[in-house]
Amino acid sequence: MARGRHRPINMPAPYLRRVWLDPDRIPDRDAYPFVLPLLRDEFELSFDKAITIIVGENGTGKSTLLEGIAVMAGYDDAGGGKGYRPVDHSNAVEKMGGSLASALRASWLPKITNGWFFRAESFFSVARYLDSVASPYADFLSYSHGEGFLRFFEERCQRQGIFIFDEPESALSPARQIEFLKLLRRMESSGNCQVIMATHAPILMAYPNATLLRLTKYGLEPVNLRDTDHYKVMREFCDDPKGFVEAAIED
Repeated sequence: MARGRHRPINMPAPYLRRVWLDPDRIPDRDAYPFVLPLLRDEFELSFDKAITIIVGENGTGKSTLLEGIAVMAGYDDAGGGKGYRPVDHSNAVEKMGGSLASALRASWLPKITNGWFFRAESFFSVARYLDSVASPYADFLSYSHGEGFLRFFEERCQRQGIFIFDEPESALSPARQIEFLKLLRRMESSGNCQVIMATHAPILMAYPNATLLRLTKYGLEPVNLRDTDHYKVMREFCDDPKGFVEAAIED
């Protein structure tokens, strides 16, 4: 029976269709992460495309939201695949992803048991874990930071599943971000990969046919790339790099 759950499912992504906050599962409304504006009132997030991209400033709750979805889907807060425990964080004071996950409910069609949760900040811990268990897909640390990221994505992220990326651009040059876009295209074209991604990179935000959402203190809302703060700042910089930097450092 367990083997059957890992057989390919003949249905296209997205598989996770909706997540919402169950008020009855919130242990303390005054505790983090439930004090985030994102989670006030009746939080709900629907997925109608294979790729969903979330943007927003630091501190708005993007990573917390992705952690919560990842833990709810069966991943560890620190990242990895199903059943991976690459980082010993048993002594951590707070586990935001786990706290949020316990209060989330989800609608799947159908539920997928494969995939990966990628967190840039814990990538090397995951890579070391794969080395330690003699994974045939390991040895990511023999490459530069960005090359290791890309090799990891190529090896792990084209099978059927749900893939959650938290700031995958952190070690990628603009040229490597374009390579990552090509990977996203292959994942989408396969028809069996669902991607939920948080990013600060306008290049990644521009991926066509993705749902682009902006997270602010007012919650999540659909947004056009040109209306994001990230795009506006980069456009001002590219129009006048010297003047932009001089004005910025004088403030």
